[in-house]
Amino acid sequence: MEITARAFWTLIHGMGFGGLYLLACSGALIGLYQFTTSSAAPESTPGQERFMRIYLITMVVLAWAAVLSGAYAIYPWYRAAPPPGAVDLSMFPQHLLMSSPATIGWHSLGMEWKEHVSWFAPISITMVAFVFIRYGHDLGNHRQLRGAVLVFSLASLVAAGIAGFFGAEIDDHAPVQGGNTIQLSRGEPK
Repeated sequence: MEITARAFWTLIHGMGFGGLYLLACSGALIGLYQFTTSSAAPESTPGQERFMRIYLITMVVLAWAAVLSGAYAIYPWYRAAPPPGAVDLSMFPQHLLMSSPATIGWHSLGMEWKEHVSWFAPISITMVAFVFIRYGHDLGNHRQLRGAVLVFSLASLVAAGIAGFFGAEIDDHAPVQGGNTIQLSRGEPK
């Protein structure tokens, strides 16, 4: 069982940073809602508020790690140009997707989303974390600000979720390959 270095970094980018971020988003939405609504359980403790701050900061790090690793590590491999006259495009994912009418949409819509809109996820969750750190439980007393925090949290989840879906489909149709081979395990000889 083996994987190429580029495929490994794609896995870290998508399943590591992106997948963990998506999982954390649902928890953040519930936590933020509980912290900021007056109908929530009794007053939060300083420990709970500190946990939520650390949780949000961790989400910010995961979101930025996903977007930056995608933009500056994976994307250049994705856009690699084939030599003139190349017939086998398997090492050139962008050109492989664009070579067929059945897959060109994964590039023209999917990768465009990943290139541009997915940046909204780390930007919005950074705003959410900053506002929560600044206001804490008192955020519940600022109705419009509380609404903005919850909407931006949800928008971050949606932007990241759609980017993750497109990333999985693009990787399914035209995976980033190449680099050194990493041996994960050796099979038993028969």
